[in-house]
Order: sequence, then C-alpha cells, then structure tokens
Amino acid sequence: MFAKWGSIAYRRRWVVLIATVLLAVLGGVWGLGVFDKLSQGGYEAPSSEAARADKVAEQAFGRQNGDVIVIYRGDFANPLELKKVADHISGFPKKDVLKVTGPVPSDDKRQALVAITLTSGDSNGQIKQFEDVQSQLPIDGFTQQVGGLVPTQKAINDMSQSDLTRAEMFSLPLVLLLLVVIFGGLVAASLPVVVGGLAIMGALGVLHVIANFTSVNSFAVNVASLLGLGMAIDYGLFMVGRFREELAQGRTTEQAVGRTVASAGRTVVFSATLLVIALAGLLIFPHGFLKSLAYGGMSSVAIAALVSLTLLPALLGVLGHRVDKLAMPWRKKEPSERGWRSLSGRVMKRPLLFAIPLIAVLAALGAPFLNVQFGQVTEKVLPEGNAVRVATENINQNFSALSNTGLKIVVKGGDQAAVAQYLDKVKDVPGIGDVRPMGSDKGVTAAAAGLEHDALSAESKQALKDVRALTPPNGAEVLVGGNTAMVSDSLDAIADGLPLMIGLLVGATLILMFLAFGSVVLPIKAVVMSALSLSATFGVLVWIFQEGHGAGLLGVTPGPLESGIVVLMAAIVFGLSTDYEVFLLSRMVEARGQGATTEEAVSTGLAKTGRVITSAALLLIVVTGAFAFSQVAMMRFVGVGMILALALDATVVRMLLVPAVLKLLGDAAWWSPGPLKRIQERLALHDEPVDDFDDWDDEIREPVAVG
Repeated sequence: MFAKWGSIAYRRRWVVLIATVLLAVLGGVWGLGVFDKLSQGGYEAPSSEAARADKVAEQAFGRQNGDVIVIYRGDFANPLELKKVADHISGFPKKDVLKVTGPVPSDDKRQALVAITLTSGDSNGQIKQFEDVQSQLPIDGFTQQVGGLVPTQKAINDMSQSDLTRAEMFSLPLVLLLLVVIFGGLVAASLPVVVGGLAIMGALGVLHVIANFTSVNSFAVNVASLLGLGMAIDYGLFMVGRFREELAQGRTTEQAVGRTVASAGRTVVFSATLLVIALAGLLIFPHGFLKSLAYGGMSSVAIAALVSLTLLPALLGVLGHRVDKLAMPWRKKEPSERGWRSLSGRVMKRPLLFAIPLIAVLAALGAPFLNVQFGQVTEKVLPEGNAVRVATENINQNFSALSNTGLKIVVKGGDQAAVAQYLDKVKDVPGIGDVRPMGSDKGVTAAAAGLEHDALSAESKQALKDVRALTPPNGAEVLVGGNTAMVSDSLDAIADGLPLMIGLLVGATLILMFLAFGSVVLPIKAVVMSALSLSATFGVLVWIFQEGHGAGLLGVTPGPLESGIVVLMAAIVFGLSTDYEVFLLSRMVEARGQGATTEEAVSTGLAKTGRVITSAALLLIVVTGAFAFSQVAMMRFVGVGMILALALDATVVRMLLVPAVLKLLGDAAWWSPGPLKRIQERLALHDEPVDDFDDWDDEIREPVAVG
C-alpha cells in the first residue's frame, strides 16, 4: 500500500502539493489565534483532596486567594502612611477586582502587603485583568514589588513566548546551514525545513481547535514547535536521503518516489505512530498541563508525518534529479559508507568489549535518578533577580502567615466547639506553626495553618500527612488543601498513572515493532536499549538540576524536578529512542530479508543509516538545544535533557551498543514463533519495493511532464 501511495503522490503531485500547502498555511494562519486562548494552569490534579478543599471553601466564602500580591515599602509605623495605601487600593476598578485585603504591615513596619483577588476564575481572564490593574498599583512616595500567582503565570507566559521566538530565529538558519552541509545542496536541504514549517502551522491550527473546547497550557505551543520542526527534519532527512539513493541507482523519478515511500515512508509511519502513542500516555494523567503537552506533541508529530508522506513525495516528484540542484563543491554522488562499515566491523569483532563497559557507564550515569525528588512549578522557574520572583520570595519570607505556602484546613459540618478542639490538635502537629481562622459560613469552617519549613520540604510533606491522619470532629468532613497539599496530591496522581503509562509505552513498542520487523526479540531489545538511554539521561539531569552540579553555569536554582516536565521528557526521550531504533533496524531487516547474514545485515544497516541518524540527532539537538538557553528553568531542563538524550542515544546506544548486542544475539535476533510470524505476515503493513507500476489502475495516471 505504501508503494501504491507513492505512485499516487507522484502522478497527482501538483494536486497533492497545492492541497497540502494550502491546508497547512490556512491552518497556521487561523492557528495564530490560539495564543489568546492559552492558559498557565492545569498543574494540579482536579479531583484531589486539595482541589476539593479549595472548591468547598470557594463555594462557602467566595474566592479567597490573593491572585496578585503587592508589597509597598515605606514608614508604616506612621498610621497616616498606612491610611494612604488603604485609600489608594479602595479605588481599584470593581469590574476587575473582587476583593482587596490589607494593607498588612510587616513586623518591622517597613513594608505593607496588599492581596488582590481578581473577579475572573480562569488564568487567561486573570492575566488580562492584572494587565488592566497593573498601571494603577504604583503610589506616589512608595516603592513597590508585585508578586503572587497571576504575575508569576504572566511572567512565565511572556518569557516562554519570547524564548520560543528566539529559539526559532536561532535554530532555523543554523538547521538550514547544517542541512546544506549534510546534503551538499541547497534544494535538497530546504525540503525538510519546508516540511517542518508546515508541520508547525498545522499543529497550531489543531491546538486552536482543541483550545475552543478545553484549557490548553501555553507550553503546548513550545512542545508543538520543538517536536514539529524536529521530527519533520528527521523524517525529511530520512526520505530525501532514500530518494537520492534510489536515483543514484539509476531508477526513474516515479520509481524512486514509489520505493522511497514504500521503504522510508513505511518506517516514518511506524516511527511517528510509536511517538504519538508515547505522547498519548500523557493523557492518562488528570492534570490539564500534561494533557496540553500531549495535544501539542501528538498533533505536531502526526502532522509532520502526514506532510512527509504527502507534500514530500509530491515535491520529490516535481524535482526529480533537480533535487541535487545548487549543489555545493563538496557534494558527492554517493556518501561513503566505508567508515560506518569499519565501525560495525570493529564492534562486532569484540562485542563483549563494547557491550559490558557501555552498559556499565549508562547504569552509572543513571544512578543519581534513584534519589530523585519531585516538585511543582513555582516562582523559582524564573531567573534569579526577576522582579516577580524577588517579590514572591519576599512574601514567603516576611509575610509567611499571609502567603499561600501553608495548609488550608476546611471543615464541613460539626459543632464549633468540636472544630475548635480539632484545630488545637492541628497546632500540636510537628512542623505546623500558627493556625488562624479564615471564616465560618454555611456549615463550613476554614483555617490557615502555617508551616515551619519550606512548603515543599520533607518536613512540610510529613506535617501534611500527620494533619490528614488526625481524627476529624464528630459528624464533620475535613479537607486539607494549600500549596503543599496540592503538590503532594499532584505527585500521588502522577505516581498512580505511571504504571499504566509505562505499560502503554512498552506494549505499543513491542506490538508495533513486531508488526514492522517480524521478530519478538528485536522489540524487547529496543525497549531495554531505550530504558538504558532514558535512565542515563535522567540521572545526569538529577545530578545537575536537583543536586546542583554545574547549575550555576546554567543559571538555574537547584531543587526538586518539576514532575510534569519529567513525565513529558520520559515520553519524548523514549519515543525518540525507539524512533532511531526503527530507522536503524528497518535497513537491517531489509538486508536480512535479501539473504544477508546477521553480521552483514548489521553492517549494512549501520552503513545505510549511521550518517542519517547522527545527522538527524545533530539537527534535533540544534532545534531543541536552543531551549537550553531559555529564561524559564523548566524549558532549560527540556533543552539540556534533549541534548543529553540525543547525544547518548544516537552515538553510544545506536552506533555502538546495538551492533554489539545484535552480534551477541546472532540469528536469534530475528526469531519469532511460527504462529506469530504468520499473524505478522497477514497484519503488517508491508511492501516489497517495486519498479513497475504499469499494472496498477490507469485511473491514477495524469499526463503531467516529469520534472
């Protein structure tokens, strides 16, 4: 079926080309509207106890959280100064501001805190209202700091958009330059970039559609851009390289297009399907943030594959041998495979000498991950010295009783005496500071419990467990919320979903790779190799971002890893590892099917794909590595992580460890039980590349001159 589609794409090339470009561009233009609908929420588990505590308190008392916190500096020992602030904040517009609390002076009377609750209940509306109110915050004679949840979200959103623009401005020209070097010609080099640009446009259109029905976090666009461009370049590199290889063997343009889609196109489909399934694993979790990342990643990868299988064959059909136009002086008709064959020969000559040390090194790199600690997005993702981060840290330090870092105790039902006795018990819990009432109405009592340690410390998490373990008052239900509870519940929800996600990734890899290659051993080996690569990557990330080795050079504050980003990275790195494995094994299995021995198949596969895989990894490092210079720490985490993962996987694992392990496995690597083999032969989307398309239906022919 793939070869037949290649022929259709060739014969209807102008229709396919125009339709694909038109749909992608229209989708991209319309998709620009998604930026006005992106949110910064979704980090919590919506059905958790902490989320329910917030909901019950809001139903009873209205919205209580200070969305925007302003600290004014002055001499607040003078009552007139305090009154001046109070008079000013009373004039905030009612359409934007629901409630203003304060001013509350600090212990030294040099600062006063004002908490502003906005009328909107969603992050998009709150950010817009904050922008409207922001110009009215300054007061003559006072300096100010602005922090809190909404300013932090706005700062992250603004920096993410500027980082995305800067990353694309940096990476696209460099990627094009590297493609020119790799392909040795400007025309061939431009094709993957065109596919990447259209993939991003199409993904924006899909995200805009999704944003009309559900909340989409702003980082979905970053992920869509990163993966859309990266995977389009990978797929384009693989398909354009195969097309030129077919032309070099003397085939016509039509034959070359058909064989390219039948072989490389089939590999792209399996590769993209595996990566989409890996990203779909994020949908298992209840967090809107992770679901948003899944939407962005799945749409961009799927569209990159779709454009690669439609636009690219049509473009190749139009260009034909002109794909080598505007060639560089160093361009060779056929890249040398001698180096890759020599490397595979050396590895397979002494497979144990390569396999054992490499596995030991990867295991050692992964060891720090055993001590990983998880957290959530806080103001610390912003750069040190950022005004919003400084203000929020000041709030937590000097106004801890009024900050959102403590526990929120919500009691439904029970008589007031029993509730008061219960709150007295809360005060006695180790790690709990003052407990102050927040109000009582409609049978609901709320209180704020301060924490003696950092909100996300082990001591605070233990205090949360101890408070939740207290016996509630008779006839009452107790819900414990607050930032520490929200983070703890979110991590529990991720832990609950991880086994299912891992099962999905492993199961999909085993099934799809079996269907692709007809072996039960190769998929198992692929899962083990990907797991080694993944653990080594995360081990190094823990060593840097959590333990702080070299964190100063990267400009990040060491601390617990953001759980959602870790899960995202796990899906992407596992998917990309399998992606390169599919590219490599596809040529090995092809050679094996033509009668090659195991050693010959491994050598041929490495020779045919070694340059493509390392080039693809280098290009993807440029695309994703640009995020290593992001102002936002969690995007810097993604950038550094992708550089590590790609460098390890495309060199150490695919080029050295895989050939060594296949040599050790020998002919057993291709084994499959007879019944399963017959099922694979019936179900697998398999094509034998053909040169003669004349016996296919003439309806698909079109009298267009061959380009």
